[in-house]
This record gives sequence, structure tokens and C-alpha cells, in this order.
Amino acid sequence: MGDMHKVPGAASGMDARQLKVEAARAALAHVSDGMRLGIGTGTTAEEFVRLLADKVATGMTVIGVPTSERTAALCRELGVPLSTLEETPELDLTVDGADEVDPELTLIKGGGGALLREKIVAAASQRMIVIADRSKMVETLGRFPLPIEVNQFGLRATEIAVAAAAANLGLAGPITLRMTGGQAFVTDGGHFILDASFGRIPDTRALSNALHAVPGVVEHGLFIGLASAAIIAGGDGIQTVHAARKPGSSTNHDVA
Repeated sequence: MGDMHKVPGAASGMDARQLKVEAARAALAHVSDGMRLGIGTGTTAEEFVRLLADKVATGMTVIGVPTSERTAALCRELGVPLSTLEETPELDLTVDGADEVDPELTLIKGGGGALLREKIVAAASQRMIVIADRSKMVETLGRFPLPIEVNQFGLRATEIAVAAAAANLGLAGPITLRMTGGQAFVTDGGHFILDASFGRIPDTRALSNALHAVPGVVEHGLFIGLASAAIIAGGDGIQTVHAARKPGSSTNHDVA
């Protein structure tokens, strides 16, 4: 089931934040001097930023491309040097969290509302390492509602088309507009997010293709063939799952 090593104190019952810190610490071991890094969004990615900032403060040289304004603000606050994909269009490594991870290292992302930029940054990277706690590992994706980033124009028509595309694949369930503070949540790119509770998604590739065919869909939270490894923290230690495939080449995988 992958490499496993014990973390001091893990057996005594870490809380959720401690598990995120340990996963982030394990990911930091893959960062070397001079790297161009994609830096993810969310609570687990923020723990990585804090640990990375400590390394930068003691002399490590890296450049980071953040996947959200929220991550950019934290990096600036902690002194992590930043760039953009315009200035640094090719990255060595992206480290990011996930809302769900399946055995093939296909992901659901977007719970934090940054899925479009996260996917663009991940695709510009030679490698993507996912950091998460054990609760995010699932046999089949879909327990977590799938975020779908959509254009504000034609919202209702897009919602109907998304439901129809899903129905053609035997998927159904509530599709809700994400709200915050009584108003529609707006992404950094100025879009809305629909959260689709389809339940189990047995064919992620088919759903991905169907959603991309809907004109109002900007992007969706299925990350297929992008992650090269997942670092999973649990009460019994850290597990690293590697994709045997070159990301994007096939769905075969292995664990080392």
C-alpha cells in the first residue's frame, strides 16, 4: 500500500492540523534549492507554505507561483519569493492539497474555490505532489461534491446542460450554486462555482469530457493524470503513493 514511515507522536493521536503539517513536511523533502514551485491553495497547502518559509528564511532559494490570491498573500506575509506563470511558465514541482484522492491518483479539487488556477499551475509543472490526510483517500471519487467553475453569463442554462451531461452517464444529484455570506461565491477569475453531488463517479474521464463539452463550463475539479505522487498522513504514519505512469499517459499505477 505504499511506503510507510512512522512520525514521532503519530501513534498518540494527532489532530487534523498535525496530520496536515506532517504531510506538508514530507512534501518539503522533495523541494531542492533553485526550484520553481507551484504552491497550492487550502489548509494543507498553507501548512506547506509555512514550512517552506522557514527554509527560505534559513537560505533556501526558490521561486513560487501561487494558485490563488489567498496563497499569494500568505507567501508575501511569510517572505516566500513569488513569480507568475507569465514570468515563469515552466515549473519543476507543484505541491497542493486535495478534497479526494483515489487509488489511481485522480483527484477532486476545488473545495477552496481555486480549481482553475490550481489545474493550470499543475499542468505547467513537471511533477505534482498531493498532500492530504487519510480521510481524503477513497476507492471511488464522488463522496465530495464535484466543483465545476462556470461563467456567470448563462448560469441557469449551464446548470441544466451540466445536469443533462451527467444524466447521460447515469449520474444524478443536487447541483448547487456555491454561496458565501448570502451571495454567490466568485473565484479569483471572476466565475461562479456549481457543486455537483453526483455520488460515485465510476468513469472520471467520461465525465470530464462531457463537462468540457458544455460551453458555459470553464473548468471542473477532476484532476486526471496530473498527480505523480500523493503523501498521505494518518495516525500510524506517512504513506507515499506513487503513480507508475508518466502523468497523463495512462491510468495504470503502482505504489512503491
